[in-house]
Amino acid sequence: MAELNTGDGGGKKGGKVRSKKSGSKVDLTAMVDLAFLLITFFMLTTTLSKPQSMSLGLPDKEDDKNKDKPIKVDENRTMTILLGDNDKMTYYMGLLATPIAGPKEISYGKEGIRKELQKRRKSVLEYTGNKDKGMIVIIKPSKKSNYRNLVDILDEMAIVDVPTYAIVNDFTPEEQKLLEGK
Repeated sequence: MAELNTGDGGGKKGGKVRSKKSGSKVDLTAMVDLAFLLITFFMLTTTLSKPQSMSLGLPDKEDDKNKDKPIKVDENRTMTILLGDNDKMTYYMGLLATPIAGPKEISYGKEGIRKELQKRRKSVLEYTGNKDKGMIVIIKPSKKSNYRNLVDILDEMAIVDVPTYAIVNDFTPEEQKLLEGK
């Protein structure tokens, strides 16, 4: 049992004789029970931090049947971003053989890829005149790129509000040469 003793209060040092007071006791059992009850209540009722994740649109199983058919995409709406080693990133707009913009090595962040994405997104909206037909970004991480770079570029897609983007892992020989700087 938990209790609080407050001393006995009897005085033997002075010249006056005083009556001896009995020590007072406070039982703290109820307060300890209440504290544990409150701790349990708040632990059970609070919401723990929910994991933050991005929703990914994966292809359906039926799309495997149509795998051989090429998908035609407007090259004026397409931007390709190549991720290399040592935080190296290169982009081009359109086709690599006849690019609309680039190929150009660019940095991560607000003044780098984000600024370029915003500029290209605005030009694509002016070109199409339709919000539903926005910019398409193809992200191609190389085997030497790291996971952090991929997460950073996905964050940029969310910040700039790019409606359609895909992660592709097949490089053409020209793209590989471009990424290696040859």
